Amino acid sequence: MAEQQERFHSVCRVCHGGCSVLLVVRDGKLVRVKPDAGSPFNRSQMCIKGLATPEIMYHPDRLRMPLKRVGDRGSSKWREIGWDKALDEIAGRIDSIRTRSGPESIAINQGTGRHHFMHVIRFANSLGTPNWFEPGLANCLLPRITVSHLTYGGFVTADYYGTVQPKTILFWGHNPVITGPDGELGFPAKEALRKGSFGIAIDPRRSETAKRCHIWLPIHPGTDAALALAMIHVIIEENLYDHDFVAQWTIGFNRLKNHVPSFTPQWAEGVTGIPAQDIVEVARRYATEKPSVIEWGVAIEQTPNSLQTVRSIALLRGLTGNIDCPGSDILGMNILRPYPVLRHCLNGDMAKKRIGGKDFKLLGGFRSLIPSAHIMGVFHAMLTGDPYPVRALMVFGSNPLVSVANPRMVYQALKQLELLVVTDLFMTPVAAMADYVLPAAFWPEVNQLVEMPYVAENAVLAQQRVLQVPECRQDEEIMIELARRLNLPGCDDRLEDILNDRLKPLGVSFRELKERKMIFPPHRYFKYRDNGFSTPSKKIELYCKALERMGYDPLPGYRPPPESPIGRPDLVGQYPLILTTGSRRAAFFHSEHRQIRSLRGKSFNPTAEIHSTIANDHGIANGDWIEVCSPRGSIRMQAVVTEDIMPGVVNIDHGWWYPEKGGPDFGVWESNANLLTSDAPPYDPAFGTYQLRALLCNIRKMKDV
Repeated sequence: MAEQQERFHSVCRVCHGGCSVLLVVRDGKLVRVKPDAGSPFNRSQMCIKGLATPEIMYHPDRLRMPLKRVGDRGSSKWREIGWDKALDEIAGRIDSIRTRSGPESIAINQGTGRHHFMHVIRFANSLGTPNWFEPGLANCLLPRITVSHLTYGGFVTADYYGTVQPKTILFWGHNPVITGPDGELGFPAKEALRKGSFGIAIDPRRSETAKRCHIWLPIHPGTDAALALAMIHVIIEENLYDHDFVAQWTIGFNRLKNHVPSFTPQWAEGVTGIPAQDIVEVARRYATEKPSVIEWGVAIEQTPNSLQTVRSIALLRGLTGNIDCPGSDILGMNILRPYPVLRHCLNGDMAKKRIGGKDFKLLGGFRSLIPSAHIMGVFHAMLTGDPYPVRALMVFGSNPLVSVANPRMVYQALKQLELLVVTDLFMTPVAAMADYVLPAAFWPEVNQLVEMPYVAENAVLAQQRVLQVPECRQDEEIMIELARRLNLPGCDDRLEDILNDRLKPLGVSFRELKERKMIFPPHRYFKYRDNGFSTPSKKIELYCKALERMGYDPLPGYRPPPESPIGRPDLVGQYPLILTTGSRRAAFFHSEHRQIRSLRGKSFNPTAEIHSTIANDHGIANGDWIEVCSPRGSIRMQAVVTEDIMPGVVNIDHGWWYPEKGGPDFGVWESNANLLTSDAPPYDPAFGTYQLRALLCNIRKMKDV
């Protein structure tokens, strides 16, 4: 009998991504994934993770049936149960807990942005709990989204898609050659560099992107705000700002001008380690060699000065007029209806109970764009009952024992729960502690809209289910089934109805979009010329009165990281090096894919990058196993000795656990970067950001490995 082969257009979501792909299905099985020609975003390319999709999808360790715990929590003893029984029991226990302790006693955790991100918020609101969270929200993207809205009235993205190419690209704490966040793929950036855009990389390590740039500025981790303020100083002092644009379309210029005289390049050199003349050169080029874009990454958000670091960088666009013009950073078109998250279902009194909402107003308060709970506060409430007990946690695609600082505290908090439900593709250290583990659908088994880029919505693509591994279910459909059992608001809405409603402004249905593959309207530049910017003043707010009213500084400033040579001089003798975490590897997506043979073979061991001078001082050779320690503990990593990192800085991989070592802990205590990071205050006053970078550390060669 001849083989039956079909091809389907979809969107790869093995990471944030958004690569247009062709799925090749033969006799009811996915056999190949390859890039789909014609996409302006991935340009007939894709990464090794996406190519490994069939291997991930049919991996023998993939979860395939709902599991119920039969032993003690963490014993990893299970029995299989059917979906109906699992959902009935989970719904019954949720209902019992919310009746006894209130819906706020139930927390919902999701991993980094995926297809179900907005539906988790919808489910939390309909359930009536204010306590949903995502491990990186205060430390990843939300500060950039919020600052963009406060400053320009919308999110921005680099314009690689029109007829004008950026002349200058500033890669600030971002490595798009390896990672492409939420539709902002790296392929167009690489092509722009090939075609002659002048690349500048600001990063403690010479990343894969930095190696393609004309200038690399190695910066002391956590000092990005000082560099941005010095660049502002140069641009104003040397009269390089766009006078007409600033006069017509900004507010607060004179206040900013009076604010920055002390932030000289010479001052910044002492803080950042970047020579003053290099700071001047980069400021001049960004301001005058236009159009320019700033590719900013998560690194700028991961210290307790998150808000003002992002603000200081954001103001560079407004000063130079590099916003919403061809080849610059452009404001989103917002072509879809918002996801119906049922925010009205969470009453005002319950919203006030959101853990951290009162303290961190831009994370969980009324001015937050995506109100969520403070993650450290939620785990503290599980552990101590303060400000009230959190008794249940539902986890959708997250592994907080690896993705949250202080995993020992997280472990103790999880042990206190009455109910822990985890939905995932594989058994993980957190899933091994659950009462119920539910098998999630993988991206070729999912129906959803993919916005390019996330939040800005300049294009929309259809991610479509082309086949289904039996008994694995899409996260949104699991939440819909639980909502029906609990009789929650909106429980009768089907997922396809939600997608169709979002597409109404475009006049197409989800079914029709699957046939068209993509809707990408021509970009409309200079949108602000019609009605101004979507801010209270209708202008770019260099001086932000909204922040002032909330009690935050309306002009950006610099504060050194709390655990740093300046912040903790008492620790420098024992911990003389600077630790930075979170650099990406092409083979992995955060804590995922370490059980996938073809991917693990690319990066088999967790690594720590150190400069050759530091390695020589410690008697360490390339490939040696070393101990990296901080005031909170120590982990084992394999040394990578290199010239491509700032001397005195140690860069470690994050997300490490060892699936091959088996449960219940899967080696989570051996090489987990978050055993070294800090969950302690002070936090960023607006977002509650805790310190994941610029910490103090030390290293030593391990003798017995």
